[in-house]
Amino acid sequence: MILYNVTVNIDTDVEQDWINWMKETHIPEVMDTGFFTEHRMMKMLSEAQDETGSTYAIQYMAENLDQLETYLNTAAPKLQKASIIRYGTKMAAFRTVLEEI
Repeated sequence: MILYNVTVNIDTDVEQDWINWMKETHIPEVMDTGFFTEHRMMKMLSEAQDETGSTYAIQYMAENLDQLETYLNTAAPKLQKASIIRYGTKMAAFRTVLEEI
């Protein structure tokens, strides 16, 4: 099992809109691609003192690395672009890939 983790820091002035958009639009669109079997959205409770905004981890589970790579090469660019267009510099994201052992 492969975990694709997207960590996002979102400005507080758009945080609630972003949460709603993630739950109602973005995550369903990612899941509709068929590359993932489940997902979770978690809020980080411990923040760095100099950090602004709130940090979230959105986790998607894929059966194998081939499925994730196909998602990243086909569907991900369009979906990532939509979030950049909507939130621009009010959002920063980085991605990690982990394998269940």
